[in-house]
Amino acid sequence: MMHGARGLAVVKLGGSHAFSPHLRDWLEALARCAGRVVVVPGGKPFSDTVRAAQPRIGFDDRAAHHMALLAMTQYGCALASLDPRYVLADSLTAIRRAVRDRQVPVWSPVRMVLRATDVAWSWEVTSDSLAAWLAGRLGASRLLLVKHVATPGRPVGAEDLAAQGIVDPAFPAMMGSVECFLAGPADHAAAAEAILAGLPAGERIIPRRRPAGHAGAARVAGDRTSR
Repeated sequence: MMHGARGLAVVKLGGSHAFSPHLRDWLEALARCAGRVVVVPGGKPFSDTVRAAQPRIGFDDRAAHHMALLAMTQYGCALASLDPRYVLADSLTAIRRAVRDRQVPVWSPVRMVLRATDVAWSWEVTSDSLAAWLAGRLGASRLLLVKHVATPGRPVGAEDLAAQGIVDPAFPAMMGSVECFLAGPADHAAAAEAILAGLPAGERIIPRRRPAGHAGAARVAGDRTSR
């Protein structure tokens, strides 16, 4: 049975988890949610090579954008190879087919994003923003960003996260109407239970700017963003 788009959760699994002991835990937890979840791979560590090479080789932002999308696909290939329940999907049709077949689609973004006219060729747009963009295209009910960070234990503003380098600078504007949440590396079991119950998982990311001088802006400790 395929769940409607409004029951889908998009989960961005950051590339910082590539060498983490929690990676297999997340893959197992999300596999339990097959039919309800779409995985967006980060690009790190592959995109770090692209970022470092650009000033040395001198290729332009369009090429860097394409190469960073390929880095996400590389990480996605790695993830899909670790569990037969995962399958690469490069279009909305392929994603929906995988969901219908109770597999876990791992988004390969190159085909869709290179054709998009509303995605900038910029390092300010990484897999965080692309996950929000995809969630909007799918009509998904929510987006969960799985980061290698300690979550604050309360809602946190998108612009606070961007200022701290936890999400990319474009993310606050790319959220759109999608409900977004933040999870840490050890939150896999709770996230799976919430997704299966159709409930939000993680800490809510507040889309609107806090008033100037607002006290107590939540701070998150952990890795800075990368594709």
